Amino acid sequence: MTAREVVIPDIGDAEDVEVIELCVGPGDSIEVDGALIVIESDKASMEVPSPFAGTVAEIRVELGDVVNSGHVVAVLEVTREASSDEAATEPPPAAESVPPKPPPAAPAEPPAPRSQVDGAADGASVYAGPAVRRLARELGVGLDGVRGSGPRGRILKDDVKAFVKTAMAGGATPASTALPALPAIDFSKFGPVEEVPLTRIRNRGARNLHRSWLNVVHVTQHDEADVTDLDGFRRSLADQAQARGVKLTLLPFVVKACAENLGEFPRFCASLNPTVDGLILKHYRHIGFAVDTDDGLVVPVLRDVDRKGVWALAAEIAELSELARNGRLTPDQLSGGCFTVSSLGRQGGTGFTPIVNAPEVAILGVGRLDTKPRWNGAAFEPRAMLPLSLSYDHRALNGVEGGNFVVELTRLLGDIRRLVL
Repeated sequence: MTAREVVIPDIGDAEDVEVIELCVGPGDSIEVDGALIVIESDKASMEVPSPFAGTVAEIRVELGDVVNSGHVVAVLEVTREASSDEAATEPPPAAESVPPKPPPAAPAEPPAPRSQVDGAADGASVYAGPAVRRLARELGVGLDGVRGSGPRGRILKDDVKAFVKTAMAGGATPASTALPALPAIDFSKFGPVEEVPLTRIRNRGARNLHRSWLNVVHVTQHDEADVTDLDGFRRSLADQAQARGVKLTLLPFVVKACAENLGEFPRFCASLNPTVDGLILKHYRHIGFAVDTDDGLVVPVLRDVDRKGVWALAAEIAELSELARNGRLTPDQLSGGCFTVSSLGRQGGTGFTPIVNAPEVAILGVGRLDTKPRWNGAAFEPRAMLPLSLSYDHRALNGVEGGNFVVELTRLLGDIRRLVL
């Protein structure tokens, strides 16, 4: 048998992911694609599969370790090599693998001259991942002086950058732009309390939403779509849906209508460039949809929605929702969206203000379907009305564009036949 190392595969733009589960131990047998460990990024968790069949000789990570692509996680005594399809994912030779632990505080090569922001040691004892330590060395920042905002006080890249900005500004934030801190209150003096930590996904989601709220100039426009005919058509397909094993809700119809609308209003399918003086127009229609899980809100992405039918979208929504609730979405399934739909279903109420999922420039909130009286010119009649709330970045889009987008979307949902024109 041959000893082979297994490394963390390419995990996209995710970095400093945490090991949350060890699926095997030394001496265990494992087949090709069997799970070795489970890692969790800021958005989702994923299994690291074995590219070989054999026996686990050594596990080189522990629960709570922070790892990146290329880190060695295990050594296997291989009994069967990967097939030709699997060979493409074979890990690099051991000599080129990246060690699983953060690099030592003292760099092997002479460090660059330190700037005035470095007033502490290299921070070997602080909680920070390899990428953060590398950034700190490049900027000449001593991590002992940086306050971490991540889970359990872990230092993030944003913390290092904020530390440098504060130091360059003279150590203080101008009073005119500083956010006043909330007072610390001992709630236990009012009665029994309990403090529970946020999950990693909820914690990261809260920071992302806060960043979007502070940076995006939010405007929200509300309207209602008369989906009486659409909902009747959907209900008429109940037998076909059951035969296909698909739950047909209004969501795939809404997503399909949004994709059609993005073709008519391409500025809603864009992002502002980094200097905020131009738009990056995206010639694809990948739409994210919010899924509520026990760990927090995640947004899987449906790709090329304009090229798919409602049946295919319904099946894909069900599949991605199940993966999200089980914490098994891959980074590819969570990235690349250009527009988001957040549907609260039966809990949706009459409307809400969804926060734009930056760097996207728009998001659609869908409320609860309700029956309301509507005047038909001669009498009131009951109609199925769907509340819609469109939030967008006013830097990229103006009120007329937002109004036109919502009006056309209500027309599409009011007469689904328009989708085939």
